[in-house]
Amino acid sequence: MEGGDDALTRVYMPTESAPEPTRRAGAAVTDAARQLDEYFRGRRRDFDVALAETPATDFQREVWRVLRSLPFGTVATYAQVASLAGHPRAARAVGNANHANPWPVFVPCHRVVASNGLGGYGGGEDLKRFLLDLEGVRAYT
Repeated sequence: MEGGDDALTRVYMPTESAPEPTRRAGAAVTDAARQLDEYFRGRRRDFDVALAETPATDFQREVWRVLRSLPFGTVATYAQVASLAGHPRAARAVGNANHANPWPVFVPCHRVVASNGLGGYGGGEDLKRFLLDLEGVRAYT
């Protein structure tokens, strides 16, 4: 993870190479790591992490807002997220916004599934299944 004392700027997936730390972790990163640990231990369902401003389109920001509103243990299809974001024909663009999400898990793009199955995930399908299983989701449509 990357960030400073005030906000989290980036979360790296296991499939990505994170840069070597150049300084002590800021307060926001330390807090995010604690919350993530609680989530993986089954002790947390919601996150209260400050997210840094990042370059993004208005559409991406709206999709990320919708993702943050998806409750723990639920899924929505790409088409449903597109509708909730005010762009009902933009299901494919939701996938692109998910791919650009700099804060996976905290902004739960793993909760978005295809209408006919699991759908893709930047961390890979096994990680997506793991996260959904952790949240008690057994059906992906």
